[in-house]
Amino acid sequence: MRTYIALCLAALCALPPAAGAADENRCGWFANPTPGNAWLTDRDGEWTISIQGGEQADGDWPEFKPRDWVVTNSGEHGYGCACMRVTVDRKAKRILAIKSATPKPPAACRGDRALREPK
Repeated sequence: MRTYIALCLAALCALPPAAGAADENRCGWFANPTPGNAWLTDRDGEWTISIQGGEQADGDWPEFKPRDWVVTNSGEHGYGCACMRVTVDRKAKRILAIKSATPKPPAACRGDRALREPK
C-alpha cells in the first residue's frame, strides 16, 4: 500500500483513462482562478482539468499572451479563451489528458452565444 501511495503522489495521482474516454476538440473559456484549479467551460458545460491536491489532467495548459488573459486573482490567475484537443470522461465531465491547447483571442469566446464569460 505504501508503494502505491508513493507512486500516486509522484504521478500526481493521474488515473488511467476511464472506460468510454474519448478524444475531442473543445473550445471555450479556460479558467485558472487559483493555484492548481482549472476548468474549461464550453457549450456542453464545465469540464474539470485540475483540482488542487486532487485530480489533474496530463498535458500542458494553454499559454496565453497578456492581452488574451483576463486577470482576476493575484496577478497571474484568471481566464482566457482556448481550443483544446483533449481526452475526456464524459460521464464525470473531466478532462483526463490535454493533447494540445491553443489560446484564442477573448473575442472568439465572447462571440459565441452558447458561452458565458467567467466572472
